[in-house]
Amino acid sequence: MNKKLRWRVAIALLVILAALGAFLWFARQKPQSTPQGRFGLGTPMAVATARVAPADIPVKIAALGTITPLATVTIKTQISGQLQQIGFREGQMLHKGDFVAQIDPRPYQNALAQAEGALARDQASLDNARLDVKRYTDLIAGGSIPAQTLDTQKAQVGQLVGTVATDTAQVASAKLNLQYTHIVSPVDGRAGLRQVDAGNYVTPGDAAGIVVVTQLQPISAIFPIPEDNLPTLMRQLREGALQVQAWDRSDKTLLATGTMSTVDNEVDTATGTVKLRAMFDNKDGLLFPNQFVNIQLLVTTLHDQLVVPAAAIQRGSVNGVAGSFVYLVNSAASTVSVRGVTLGTTDGERVAVTSGLAAGDIVVTEGGDRLRDGAKVQLRTGAAPDGGTSGAGGKARGNRSGKGSGKGGGRQRGDGASGAPGGGRAGQAPGQ
Repeated sequence: MNKKLRWRVAIALLVILAALGAFLWFARQKPQSTPQGRFGLGTPMAVATARVAPADIPVKIAALGTITPLATVTIKTQISGQLQQIGFREGQMLHKGDFVAQIDPRPYQNALAQAEGALARDQASLDNARLDVKRYTDLIAGGSIPAQTLDTQKAQVGQLVGTVATDTAQVASAKLNLQYTHIVSPVDGRAGLRQVDAGNYVTPGDAAGIVVVTQLQPISAIFPIPEDNLPTLMRQLREGALQVQAWDRSDKTLLATGTMSTVDNEVDTATGTVKLRAMFDNKDGLLFPNQFVNIQLLVTTLHDQLVVPAAAIQRGSVNGVAGSFVYLVNSAASTVSVRGVTLGTTDGERVAVTSGLAAGDIVVTEGGDRLRDGAKVQLRTGAAPDGGTSGAGGKARGNRSGKGSGKGGGRQRGDGASGAPGGGRAGQAPGQ
C-alpha cells in the first residue's frame, strides 16, 4: 500500500469515528417535552364563549324559487296598417287602458262610411217594400191584384230584412276595426323594449308584436318543496297565512316578504315535490320576472328552545359513539369538559339543543379545535359569556334545511324542513 492510499484510509476512518461520536452524543440527550400550551395542558387557552339561553326559533322550509309575474302580455295589432305613433316609453309603468300605439285609421274610417251607406240604402229599400206589402194587402181585399203578387212582395221584405241585418253587422265590424287602430294596454304592468318603430307596416301575424307588458305589482314566486313537508304545511295553512321570505342568490340579502298563496293540486312523481306560489306586493321593485331567489317558508315557531351558536357545535365521537358535542366551561375550575348534545332545529347561525345542556351553561364557540377534555381556558378580552360569540359568528352558518329531494321548476337543491345543524368540525373528541 503506497503512502497516498494510506492517507485516504486514515481520513475515512476519522470521518466515520466523528460521525459515530456525534450520533452517540445526540442519542443521550433528553427528548423535548410537549409545548406547555398545546391542548391546554399548561398555559390556559384563550377561547370565546356563549351562554346557553332559551329563545324562540323559527322552523323554516328552504327552497329555490323563480319569480313569476301574474300576467305577461305581448301587445299585438289586431288589424293591418301603418304604425303612426308610439305612446309609451320603454320601461314605463302602464295602467290598464293607457295609450300604447296608433294605427293609421283612415282606411277603416272609409270602410265604416261605406258600411253605413249600404245600411242606409238597404234600410230604405226595406221600408219601401213594407209599404208595398201594406198597399197590396188593401188591393187584395178589393180583388184588384192576385194573391201571388202579395206573397212575392212579402218574400221581398224578408230578403231585405236579412240584407239590413248583414249591413248592420258590417257597420259594427267596421266600428270595431276603427277602434282597434287605437291600441291600449290590457293590464297594469311595466313596458319592455319596443319591438317596432313608428312608420312600419304592422299586421296581426307579427310574432314579436309591438311591446311586452309584464305585471310587477303584485308578483309571485313559484317554488317546490319535498312532499314529506306537505302534512305539516297543510295543517299550518288551515290556521292562517304563512310568511314567505325571498332572499338573493347569495342568501344574504332579504329582497321581499310576502305570504303563501296556494299549493299545486298534485305531487310531481318524478321529483317527489309539490309546487307552491307565494305573493309579494313588490312595491320597491326588487323582484323581477324570471329572477332566481332563495325562498324561506316560515312553517311555525318553536318557543323557549335552548339555543347556542352553531359555531359551538363540534362533530366527532363521544365515549365511542359518533355524534355532536360541545366544550362546556366549568366556571369554578376554569376548565372545559366534553358534553354530548342532541340537536334540534337550526336557524342560520343558531341551533337548538334538545338534550345535554341546561339554561345558563357556558360553551366554547371559538378555539375549540385546540382543546381537549379537562383543558384549562380563559376568556378572551372582550368575550361575552352571556349570549355573545366574540368573533365566532359567520364561522358556521349551517344549512337551514334538512332533507330534500329531486329537482323542481328547473332548479332544485336538497332542501326541506329546518333541522340539520350547521357548523362544527368532524373528528374524535380530544381526550375521549
